[in-house]
Amino acid sequence: MKWTSLTLFSKSLIVLALAGGVGGAVYYLSPGLRVDESKTVEKLDVSDKDVNNVTTSAELPLPGAEASGDVASKPLVRVAGYAWNAQSGLIVANGGPKTTKGSLMEKNGVNLEIIRQDWLTELRNLQMKFVEEFDKGNAAPKEGTAGIIIMGDGVPFYLSSAQQALDDKYGAGKYQLQVVGAVGLSYGEDKLIGPPSWKMNPQSMKGALVSAVIGDGDWVTAVNYASANGLKINPDPATYDAEAVNFLASANDDYIESAKELIKSQTQGWTVPLKEVKAGKLTGKSINKKVDGCATWTPGDKMVFDALTGFTDVVSTKEFNNQMATTIIFLRQWADRNKEAVSNILKSAYAASNQMKQYDTWRKRASETTQKSFNMETPEYWYAMFKGQQGEKNGISYNMGGSRVFNLADANQYYGITDGTNRYKAVYDQVSRYLKTLNPAGFNQNVKRIVPYEEAVNLSFLKDVKDIDAGATYATDYSKKATSVMASGEWRINFDPGRATIRPEGKDVLEQIYNLLVQAEDSKLELVGHTDNTGTQEGNYALSTARAESVKNYLIQKGIPATRFQKIDGKGQDEPTADNNTAAGKAQNRRVVISLLK
Repeated sequence: MKWTSLTLFSKSLIVLALAGGVGGAVYYLSPGLRVDESKTVEKLDVSDKDVNNVTTSAELPLPGAEASGDVASKPLVRVAGYAWNAQSGLIVANGGPKTTKGSLMEKNGVNLEIIRQDWLTELRNLQMKFVEEFDKGNAAPKEGTAGIIIMGDGVPFYLSSAQQALDDKYGAGKYQLQVVGAVGLSYGEDKLIGPPSWKMNPQSMKGALVSAVIGDGDWVTAVNYASANGLKINPDPATYDAEAVNFLASANDDYIESAKELIKSQTQGWTVPLKEVKAGKLTGKSINKKVDGCATWTPGDKMVFDALTGFTDVVSTKEFNNQMATTIIFLRQWADRNKEAVSNILKSAYAASNQMKQYDTWRKRASETTQKSFNMETPEYWYAMFKGQQGEKNGISYNMGGSRVFNLADANQYYGITDGTNRYKAVYDQVSRYLKTLNPAGFNQNVKRIVPYEEAVNLSFLKDVKDIDAGATYATDYSKKATSVMASGEWRINFDPGRATIRPEGKDVLEQIYNLLVQAEDSKLELVGHTDNTGTQEGNYALSTARAESVKNYLIQKGIPATRFQKIDGKGQDEPTADNNTAAGKAQNRRVVISLLK
């Protein structure tokens, strides 16, 4: 059957099913059909102590192991998600995969089943099956799942693709999938793994091949890092560009395969046949390329570090700490009929998470219920990986794991309900830009539109959560001096000639900078302005500093704390990156360099 003969619904499902988060399988079905030029996308997004514990409430009784009889007569709500430690607050609130006696979920009258499913394609299938049964008039379908839990930065693709499929099958607007909240986030466990040189000199990534589930959160982490450091990204996984960072679409849209592909390439010499491309055009040559790194998450990171030497975590969600929230998506029409149940699921998770942030007994029970729900590893493993672990091999240090759970105060802060800084909107909008700019897996050809944040997220269920201790929020301490550079990128922001006034078209770039800085909220900042050689040397020192100050002031007005800015400087015309004898060169030299410090 030809692609052109398929319905729009079928195309959407194929792209989602074969491509995973955004996926790359379309390229293997028709390699070379669409070759894009590599692009520099708008850059930089970007122990008990780890859970920021502050005692604010009395310790609650732990959930039991026996199945709850009190909620057995209530409609069963089924939610599916990855084997992901950041879900442990929700899991321990339930007492395990099914609601147990004495659990917070039982206390709040919810009969919940949590299902492990590591493949995004199967999560989608479960949700689509639920919609199909709901459409038949079944108010409480027993097939499929009402909700799924995925990485928040993967939501723009998932919702946009799935929404188009629903519109095509049932009619535009009849059904909508919506985010109802988040219950935690990755805090280091999702990462880019590569040689230490990538961390010491990010430009050495040029020409690398990285295995990843393209479009998934781990891919976003790698794209963030490459973008923050001014590296081009090759959007076509069937081709190889020596001047860009290249991605291999991992088998079965599985992050474990990402780790296995790196291991196989490094230990067995396995290579990937790719068509060479220069400046967006095929050269007619093919190369066999080894995999140089991978984007994965726990336990994929442990697999790599156990099997290989000479590799480390280059960057992770500990640096881009707001990037990857543990995000719950429900069918809106079902959720609206079951508002109390949805809000009580969140309420139970936030109450349990608040206990985890305060009491080790709750963290240990969470590791026990997590192991039981995932049927994987041991409780001790999940307990250790929640905090995050460090290791060293042949003198190279590395980090594994790292998760956070949300109490109610954390959730309200994350969505900007309490402080006005909507961290998730910044993530959602930036990933949407990546999809539009990079067009992975022919996204723009196969999906009519990216669902905007305002349609994608419904915070009414979160706002209905009441009558629990909200707890203390996670807070970043900017009082300490940062000592190392995480990433440094150059931005060309339009100012009025010879002045530090930002032109209207420059504000779009600043909005992108803001979105990315919010994602990397734990980092401190250094801004350095540069000019071309027009004017006097002394005058250009003052002008470049004033322009860096203008950028700082704009970001402060948007909500970036003034205490985040560690250094503001101007280098004038002293450090050109291009020839000042040409107009193009002068334009290249007029820039502001923003560095993320840690």
